[in-house]
Amino acid sequence: MEKLELYIPTLDELWFYQKMMSDPETMSYNANWDVDYKGYHKDTGCIDFPESEWAEWYEHWINKEPERFYAYIKRTSDGAWIGDVNFHYTPTRDWWDMGIVIYAPYRGKGYAAPALQLMLEHAFKDCGVTRLHNDFEIDRHEYAALKCHFTVGFRDAGVEDGMQQVILTREEYLLKT
Repeated sequence: MEKLELYIPTLDELWFYQKMMSDPETMSYNANWDVDYKGYHKDTGCIDFPESEWAEWYEHWINKEPERFYAYIKRTSDGAWIGDVNFHYTPTRDWWDMGIVIYAPYRGKGYAAPALQLMLEHAFKDCGVTRLHNDFEIDRHEYAALKCHFTVGFRDAGVEDGMQQVILTREEYLLKT
């Protein structure tokens, strides 16, 4: 497997995030949600991210650890960005919700688990995060992303509001490393 690293983008480099958010194949997992979210396209799952919003988004997400974290997943051999990872604290649940997106051309090539491992290491060892959480639509039980979360150590935390919950604590992570 090719080596990966987390890369904090500069403001000018948010074009890649914009590219992923506007790519129907990349965002297909996000389609057909019944949400009222500015710039969300229900038919494709794409989310508008115009350049006029970059600075505000950047200020909100970058260098805000441990409350929130965002990074590109970078392949070290050639510097290619293959996706992104993020987490943010949810005080009502006392956990950090997380996300990972692999850009469609790089899916199915074995990048997700190593990328998640890098994010877990950063969250638990560098930022002192205590619990990471993610959720998936219940009908995506056989979905590769859910399986990948289990592969890196997340455990089933039940079903809530039709969503499969997964969680990993710092203690569980440290016992496995």
